[in-house]
Amino acid sequence: MDLSTTYLGLKLKHPLIPTALPLTETVDGIQRLAEAGAAAVVLYSLFEEQITRESHALDHYLTYGSESFAEALSYFPDLGTYRTATETYLELIRQAKERVDIPIIASLNGVSDGGWVEYARLIEEAGADALELNIYFIPTDPNLTGAEVERRYVEVVRHVRQTVSIPLAVRLSPFFSAFANMAKQLHEAGADALVLFNRFYEPDFDLETLEPVPHISPSTSDELLLRLRWIAILYGQVPVELVLAGGVHSHTDVLKALMAGATAVMIHSELLQHGIKRIGEILVSLRQWMEEYEYESVTQMRGSMSFRHVADPSTFERAYYVKTLLSWRHDPTGMWPG
Repeated sequence: MDLSTTYLGLKLKHPLIPTALPLTETVDGIQRLAEAGAAAVVLYSLFEEQITRESHALDHYLTYGSESFAEALSYFPDLGTYRTATETYLELIRQAKERVDIPIIASLNGVSDGGWVEYARLIEEAGADALELNIYFIPTDPNLTGAEVERRYVEVVRHVRQTVSIPLAVRLSPFFSAFANMAKQLHEAGADALVLFNRFYEPDFDLETLEPVPHISPSTSDELLLRLRWIAILYGQVPVELVLAGGVHSHTDVLKALMAGATAVMIHSELLQHGIKRIGEILVSLRQWMEEYEYESVTQMRGSMSFRHVADPSTFERAYYVKTLLSWRHDPTGMWPG
């Protein structure tokens, strides 16, 4: 039985890719993930704001007091020991590539078309096998049009593509008025793969302090539905690899993603909650299911339930919305599901 797949031109032994776990912050942690069976690893993200802040801080230290007395030279940082988070990140890539034999996929998180994207080149030089561009942007300005938001995304991807030659994936949100067209634009700008979707962390309100506060909750398998729908719609229509991220907790979730058209799946919350042993457990269940239903490879099932291959494509369109509402209305029990 062949569980292997190809993602971003990289040969993977199976479709499960742990992403942005605390373990990806150290070489020892990455080695533990590899030993647990991870097919590849997506590192934690290096943020645009982080890079910009460090750049400004270093510039401040190097110029502060430069026109003062000679004693001002003592204000300079010890550059022999000073290491930014960016340098630490690049060193992590180098050491991980020496220690493990699975692909290391770096991650940059930002949205502006600024000089920070030049760090993609440094990531490539450090030895990363591929780069995931994690674009996270909430357009709060009422004067900013949807077309301008799309242009910003496309320009960032194009700029990064011009900077590096390693494979490039783009992780983004579903909040576009014409998502299929957006996917096409990103591919034309140089994206080799799309990772669907970002999980936005929404703030909660503290009624005692009257302040917004962070609110983080693990994903559930219910979050698969939106992702399955769009992967199934895009499969075969946009010539780009599709990866499902968010809501993967079991072998059935993996199977659904593959049948929708995904080449791989990202797994995060399940490993945080139940440990990295879940990688092996999910793979065992995946093999058992494939044996029972006589599938010889994951390639054989990929896209079998996509928009192009299902008997009733309206499942993914407005027509099925009407059918669903009518099915509830005609429920003899008179009860809503659940």
